[in-house]
Amino acid sequence: MQIVHGLHFNNLRGDIYGGLTAAVVALPLALAMGVSSGAGPIAGIYGAIFVGLFAALFGGTPAQVSGPTGPMTVVMAAIFTQYTALYPENPAYGAALAFSVVMMGGLFQILFGIMKLGKYINLIPHPVVSGFMSGIGVIIILLQLGPLLGHAALPGPLASARALPDILGNPVMIDLSLGLLALVIVYLLPKSINRILPSPLLALIIGTLALYVWQGEEITSLVENGKTMFKLGGASVLGDIPTGIPVPHLPVFELALLAGMVKSALMLAALGAIDSLLTSLVADSVTRSYHESDRELIGQGIGNTIAGLFGGLPGAGATMRTVVNVRAGGRTPISGALHALVLLAIVLGAGVVARYIPHAILAGILVKVGTDIIDWDYLKRMNKVPKSGVLIMLTVLFCTVFVDLITAVAIGMVMASFLFMQRMVDLQLASITAITDPHEESPLSEEETQLLKDAGGRILLFHISGPMSFGAAKGMARQLAGFDEYDVLVLDLSDVPQLDFTSTRALDDMLHDAWDSGREAYLVGCRKQVHDMLVQQGVMDKFHESRLKDTRVEALAEGLKLVQERHI
Repeated sequence: MQIVHGLHFNNLRGDIYGGLTAAVVALPLALAMGVSSGAGPIAGIYGAIFVGLFAALFGGTPAQVSGPTGPMTVVMAAIFTQYTALYPENPAYGAALAFSVVMMGGLFQILFGIMKLGKYINLIPHPVVSGFMSGIGVIIILLQLGPLLGHAALPGPLASARALPDILGNPVMIDLSLGLLALVIVYLLPKSINRILPSPLLALIIGTLALYVWQGEEITSLVENGKTMFKLGGASVLGDIPTGIPVPHLPVFELALLAGMVKSALMLAALGAIDSLLTSLVADSVTRSYHESDRELIGQGIGNTIAGLFGGLPGAGATMRTVVNVRAGGRTPISGALHALVLLAIVLGAGVVARYIPHAILAGILVKVGTDIIDWDYLKRMNKVPKSGVLIMLTVLFCTVFVDLITAVAIGMVMASFLFMQRMVDLQLASITAITDPHEESPLSEEETQLLKDAGGRILLFHISGPMSFGAAKGMARQLAGFDEYDVLVLDLSDVPQLDFTSTRALDDMLHDAWDSGREAYLVGCRKQVHDMLVQQGVMDKFHESRLKDTRVEALAEGLKLVQERHI
């Protein structure tokens, strides 16, 4: 097996250009997501470096570029806020707990890959994914409205929504001007220019230069709500950013917090898996290749574990960066790894320049990220798609924004599962054919038709096809209960490949109801798996060998004799 999946050197020029282009796109996004998470801009860069490098080397999608993404940043922001709030007198310890959760999430992803769970991404229905991703987009937008108007970011979408009237009523004009400048650039930049110089990077450069020229270079600091804020003139800026090689920090744990840490880590792992594998599908469609899902999970897990070790944000396959990489010519892991190394070089030398970047510019960039994540295509089709899917999508969206991400996905999956089960039950019940008086369209041979006609409607042939589940069991029994005028029941199971426990008990009840009312009942065509299940559940205990028939003709012929004896 290849150590680095998809590695070859036949596309070196395209991979170099793709990696450089992806790094240019990743830089402003990583900075913005680091700030949004609360862990600081450098955490976003470290996340892009370590997740990007190790996911490229050990992942299963050659052209994919990984790093901090909107969904992962939203979850990390909640985790970081939760654990730093527990230790207000020692926020560094709270941050260490948060990054320990990132490491645990990475280890869970590796476990997911080893357990070969990657294929199950295909079981998540589109309305659930659509509602979840749109909810993430709404959260990102709500969280960035404060910084966009010159106010500190608030923890959580609910707090941001409540504070919105006050924020809108008291904007800081210099921040608002910079934010609007960023929005104009990222939304309205012509595609011809965007292909050469990505709009997020252009917004970052123009916004930072404009503030520097306007206000000069003297940065002041002040403490607001226990946090150090940096100002250039009246605008909020990043301020001092660490440079140099990051130092690893061993994970820390609190026994009393362990259950919550595991839950948060599982949330990160599951979300990262969904985010990455969806991007892998996008990469497959663009490159016309096929990724290895389980290997991708292992690569992402290694990247996130190491990112947490060095204080970096968790990440996943990043759709925009991956598409940019592919369009620029990137096809192998070389491009993803190069993108990470370019970011490392920037960290080692660009901290002095990055300190002047305004928060409002980063907020404007992230608002664009938020609107890009929202599934506008599904929203446009809401009047054409099934109403049940729309209900699932809107429920997941609402729960994502106002409850929490895990609950949202869980509720969406439960709703989709019940809907799927109901559809299967309807199909199973539709496959049941009850015949007492055969007609021309009946799926019976001439001999079977004649036997039923000779019985004068006193034989009920109950034909069941397809696997029978617990959901159809009661409907099957209810359907039989609708027939009363018969002496012999023939249950034809020749087209039933398997039964579950509930449907087995339903068959048992149907047989006993027939016997208890003085009727006879036969079973026809039981396959080995069905027969074994009926024996295991004791249904066959009451069966004499003469009541088990191989064909319908045998059962109908014997039933006809019984009917004739009773009505002579």
